Amino acid sequence: MDWNFLIKNKDSITVTTDSRKVTPGSVFVALKGEHFDGNDYVEQAKKNGAAYIISGENALAELQDLARAWRRKFRIPVIAITGTNGKTTTKELTAAVLSKKYNVCYTQGNLNNQLGVPLTLLSITRAHEIAIIEMGASHPGDIKELVEIAEPTDALITNVGKAHLQGFGSFEGVQQTKGELYDWIIAHGGTIFYNAENPYLCKMLKKRLPKGRKTIRNKFNKIHWYNEVYSPGSDKEIGLFRYRSSDCPIKVSETHLVGGYNQENIAAAFAIGMCMVCTFPESREAICEYVPSNNRSQLMQTEKNTVIVDAYNANPTSMQAAIEAFDRYQMSDIQSQMPKAYILGAMRELGEYSHREHQNIVNMLLERKAEKVFLVGPEYRETTAPYPVYENIETLYDYLSREPLAGYRILLKGSRSNQMEKILPLL
Repeated sequence: MDWNFLIKNKDSITVTTDSRKVTPGSVFVALKGEHFDGNDYVEQAKKNGAAYIISGENALAELQDLARAWRRKFRIPVIAITGTNGKTTTKELTAAVLSKKYNVCYTQGNLNNQLGVPLTLLSITRAHEIAIIEMGASHPGDIKELVEIAEPTDALITNVGKAHLQGFGSFEGVQQTKGELYDWIIAHGGTIFYNAENPYLCKMLKKRLPKGRKTIRNKFNKIHWYNEVYSPGSDKEIGLFRYRSSDCPIKVSETHLVGGYNQENIAAAFAIGMCMVCTFPESREAICEYVPSNNRSQLMQTEKNTVIVDAYNANPTSMQAAIEAFDRYQMSDIQSQMPKAYILGAMRELGEYSHREHQNIVNMLLERKAEKVFLVGPEYRETTAPYPVYENIETLYDYLSREPLAGYRILLKGSRSNQMEKILPLL
């Protein structure tokens, strides 16, 4: 559909899927879900002043077409970020760094799917100078679909790991789907940022790069980070910005983040900032000032305990990294003497791999001889765990209400569906 009639000569466009948020001149998208039907609110949206209504069975596809048309009005860098773990934190850090120099539009919260990406693109205005688009995936082809809407100029895959295995079918399926972001840049030109210390990313990139390429290499800051420009025999240049997380001059210990795994996220944001000519002082200030939210890598000192909250999501890769980081985390002398407690929720969408991966987590806990362990979710009942297993977070809440924890260092982590944050008031 030709959307020029709707977007011509506009500096911004207001689009909403909630009829209560319709304002005069805005676009209302009547989406139909499992438990709702936006078509029931079309008349209300008209009364509230909607200038245009997108409705019917193809409403989502039409919204995506509109987002693509709107994105094409802008000649600004569009940075796409995906990965198994760390994409939201990396997106937030990158936005903080680039905001020191540019007017940045970036994904709010976790709106990184087939609906969230179009809504983010439609929030770009003429005032914005850069856009950062987070992209999530749980099935083959998801990233391909999103890049064809967003048409990014720059790309970053944070890492690849074991997540959504039920949807992807295997770890190889994860790599193939995430690699669809590399495929887009290689086919259309642009810059790929990649961590040279991640063997999976290096392998994924190497097998995709065109043969017989011409290379121009520029070294950055004498820290072994390179910007390589490949000319694959067409007018589409492929830039590769190679960085190493261990070489990043900003360390996790200098920030409000916890967990060594966040060093990769910091390095990624710093690399993008460097490529976009942000100064080192600007980048350092932005990264060190950033305070995590949404239960991601947060250190909370309560009246009773010291709690590391990383309960927004969990998969085998991030769960293992969180446990290892919790063990290594340097706390004060008083905190280091406190006994440890692990409160871990089940990892979801693992399909046939579920039993093995939950057993692996139990084995890690057994090796650590933890003082206290609380496991949430029926998935743990099938393991050899000698620890108490709670059917859901409500049953654990009831227990901790009667038997509160005090004087512990606590790691709180689990898949979002567990709603682990519900017990925070008790900790």
